[in-house]
Amino acid sequence: MQTFQKPLSDEEEAHYLQLLKGTDQAQKQEARQILIERNLRLVAHVVKKYQSSNEDPEDLISIGTIGLIKAIQTFDDSKGSRLATYAARCIDNELLMMLRMKKKNARNVSFYEPIGTDKEGNEINLLDVTLAEQEDFADSYVRSEEHKKIRYLVEHVLSGREQQIIIMRYGLLDGKEVTQREIGERMGISRSYVSRIEKKALQTLKKAFEDNE
Repeated sequence: MQTFQKPLSDEEEAHYLQLLKGTDQAQKQEARQILIERNLRLVAHVVKKYQSSNEDPEDLISIGTIGLIKAIQTFDDSKGSRLATYAARCIDNELLMMLRMKKKNARNVSFYEPIGTDKEGNEINLLDVTLAEQEDFADSYVRSEEHKKIRYLVEHVLSGREQQIIIMRYGLLDGKEVTQREIGERMGISRSYVSRIEKKALQTLKKAFEDNE
């Protein structure tokens, strides 16, 4: 059974929310991470409403955590509401949106659906194409001579969550690359969800990089 850290006191929460408004990026990063970790118990509480949905509990926690992250990024304490109240609504909305999307996309073509053959006559599918694009860009990302340009794009075209994952995944701060599983453990989300976020972020960076050439 997963054990969650105890919630922040009102004073602690106010302190980290204030740091989140500041300009010190390191302090903002730390404050965001602490606010996420110390509110994961709230995610588990909201997820209980969806236990009868036949969804994987880990996936529900992961999706709920995304709602929590969005809540922390957009919370405005000047409106008089509590973070927990606002976050619970965001978590609930994220879970509802996920369930609706899964229902809507139930008949969508599978990533494993054949879409053609390669030059050697081997069958290829959507997943092959997507992974190939990701690997090609990841390789050029690491070796690129225009590292500063890519760092600029990371900071200006990606969301806060995407920035975190790309920075850790490719060691942009300290040169130490972190696995998807380790990132998932740090952020409280599943490895597969980290993979999906990473893939989307790389596609966004690739397009922005090409548009700025």
